[in-house]
Amino acid sequence: MSDRLGGPGEKLNAAIRMPAYPSLIALFLSFLKLGATAFGGPAMVPFIGKMAVEQRKWLDGGSFRDGVALCQMIPGATAMQVSAYVGFKVRGVAGAAASFVSFGLPAFLVMVGLSAFYARFHTLPLVASLFNGLQAIIVAIVANATVSFGKTSLKSVRDALIAAVAAAMFVLKVSPIWVILSAALLGLVVIRKNSQPDRGACLESESGSTAPILIIASAAVFLLAVLFFWERKLFDLAVIMLRVDLFAFGGGFASVPLMLHEVVEARSWMDDRTFLDGIALGQVTPGPIVITATFVGYMVYGIIGSVVATIGIFLPSFLIVIGIAPAMGRVNRSVHFSRVLSAILCSFVGLLLSVTLRFASGIAWDIPRALLAIAGFIALLLKSEIIWLVVVGVVVSIIFL
Repeated sequence: MSDRLGGPGEKLNAAIRMPAYPSLIALFLSFLKLGATAFGGPAMVPFIGKMAVEQRKWLDGGSFRDGVALCQMIPGATAMQVSAYVGFKVRGVAGAAASFVSFGLPAFLVMVGLSAFYARFHTLPLVASLFNGLQAIIVAIVANATVSFGKTSLKSVRDALIAAVAAAMFVLKVSPIWVILSAALLGLVVIRKNSQPDRGACLESESGSTAPILIIASAAVFLLAVLFFWERKLFDLAVIMLRVDLFAFGGGFASVPLMLHEVVEARSWMDDRTFLDGIALGQVTPGPIVITATFVGYMVYGIIGSVVATIGIFLPSFLIVIGIAPAMGRVNRSVHFSRVLSAILCSFVGLLLSVTLRFASGIAWDIPRALLAIAGFIALLLKSEIIWLVVVGVVVSIIFL
């Protein structure tokens, strides 16, 4: 008579059904390898899914898709958040931290090196010529991001109106934070209820402890207090990046107008062209475009500034992922949240349009630069990889500009 519970056959079946959860070291190394080749930002999400679902079998396809939906609904860089979500699902908060940090580490290290190179050599004629060409490419990239946002976010005349109001407010130098909050209010008032999300695609509630989140948040507050009394410029830098990440709904490109306002307009830490160069460097590094924060931090306060800015630009969205994932089902069913999110995404279309026009107006256009920008925009519409577009831009700049 076989044992009903715990017999050899039952144990074997259970072993087959149970996923092989990785060690923290395995998580770290797996996402470090992905992060080293993470060109294209959100384009890396399918590769994360292939590794976590198909190759490693850490998650099933449905759980991974739910995580992608979560990360698209909250502020921050989508690919970074998806990496944290996978780590959280398989090894809790420690796993989320391991995968999140390792996925972003290559981009941080490369950007620090490029920032140091830029700070020392950007005035040399060859380097200046190279960045003049890359600036035209960045205009094409931001313009393409505007078109992509518009296709997915603008579904009606009301949506277009919200985008137009946002663009006008940004041109009038209204803080993007107020633009986003105004859009959220408009979303509650004018967007119809048919934007309600699919109730059948939500995550189940899971039990989770708030203790790790409170510990991390408390440590961040303590470090902010240290920065406040030690060096106010570093404190301001950290607070700016925290605020940018909290309001960057829709992915990494949503951070561009927010960071531009805070760094260029509000504090004059750099001019438009230097900030544009930072975005260009962000496109030749692996990882999301928000890694531009590392460049900003380096230019403001050296290595320490780059560390502070990088932590600031990623910490809020990390805490949101590990905090909301266990209760995503309730968030996903909220009609009001959906309406607010839809309006915020519409506002980013307007903000990105304004940034595109501003960047374009700051370039000394000639025929080679215009052709480079037009060709780059068309290539992106045809789904070309950004990294190859940047490489071509570098070659063309060296030869013709």
